Amino acid sequence: MKYFLLAGEPSGDMHGADLMREIKTLDPNAEFMFFGGDLMKNEGGTLLKHYHDMAFMGILPVILNIGSISKNFDLAKTNLLSFAPDILILIDYPGFNLKMAKFAKENGIKTAYYISPKIWASRTHRVKKIKAYVDQMYTIFPFETQFYKKYNYQVHYVGNPVFDIIKKELSQPVNFEFFCDKNQLTAKPIIAMLAGSRKTEISEMLPIMEQIPRYFPDYQFIIAGAPGNTIDFYQSLLKTEIPVIFNQTYSLLRHSKAAIVTSGTATLETALLNIPQVVCYRMGMGWFLELFRNQILKTKFFSLVNLVGEKDVVKELFQSEVTVKNIKAELIQIIGNEEYRNTMLAEYSEIAQKLASNGAANVAANHIVQSIKK
Repeated sequence: MKYFLLAGEPSGDMHGADLMREIKTLDPNAEFMFFGGDLMKNEGGTLLKHYHDMAFMGILPVILNIGSISKNFDLAKTNLLSFAPDILILIDYPGFNLKMAKFAKENGIKTAYYISPKIWASRTHRVKKIKAYVDQMYTIFPFETQFYKKYNYQVHYVGNPVFDIIKKELSQPVNFEFFCDKNQLTAKPIIAMLAGSRKTEISEMLPIMEQIPRYFPDYQFIIAGAPGNTIDFYQSLLKTEIPVIFNQTYSLLRHSKAAIVTSGTATLETALLNIPQVVCYRMGMGWFLELFRNQILKTKFFSLVNLVGEKDVVKELFQSEVTVKNIKAELIQIIGNEEYRNTMLAEYSEIAQKLASNGAANVAANHIVQSIKK
């Protein structure tokens, strides 16, 4: 059978690759065509467009790249029709994927959505499009089931794939001395800096993050390099020398005392790895989001950690709150206040129990393959 997948960012590439791997165990003759990244490419099939050329975040970047976005749509539509898949699998990335779901529906192609868009946080009106164009929705957070139930739309909760990945990671031993020697680091305790995955958000966050280390001379600060970005890109944003480590984010976090994390999947990964963190969200033209936050953001929290925990598990800093002063204050609490730190870690444990899974990608793959056979 033939599968057409659409993923537009690094996390989507990771989840897409896991799903493809599970599909192949159920359908050895599976053929894939996709928008995605290197991880999906490694699973085989035809990569039409790399997410590097799709990761436009924020109002201004979208406007400035409207021509490229339009070409991406044309490429996806043309190849979807020529490939004639048994099913179109959409992975998060709603602005692009919901338009493709509509196109697929109009052309009689089945659709499945793996990793629901975060419409419960903003742009709730998109639920109408999902009900109209998406045949199967596979969710990864327990609270999403209740959200969709309010709109009389049945979904399949498959567990959380991040939990599965972290569970495997935690089964591997770690050695701080070896990690430091390998990456030419000092023996000082580490504070990790995760500035995001897209160039736009990294450009917003890194200049603020790099001002923090001078207040913590007893620690070494290390930047987790995001896939698809180069050392030259990071160095162009930095005025001070801070090590950037690529392809070792989980290992970096596991060896860290604390982390400064840009809001996204990384906040959940950091929590499941049991690393205390402060969460930041800041983007270009963010004054607009800040001004209309209550109208745009439909949830009390914006970090996945607090959304799953349903309380203030970690400190959230939004737009103008993302300052050196505020980040510094929270790090002091995380590092120096043992009770504060232990409370956060205890809350992490409860979150892990909520997300416990026996293989989200496997469950979703089984559903998808069976739906095609019907």
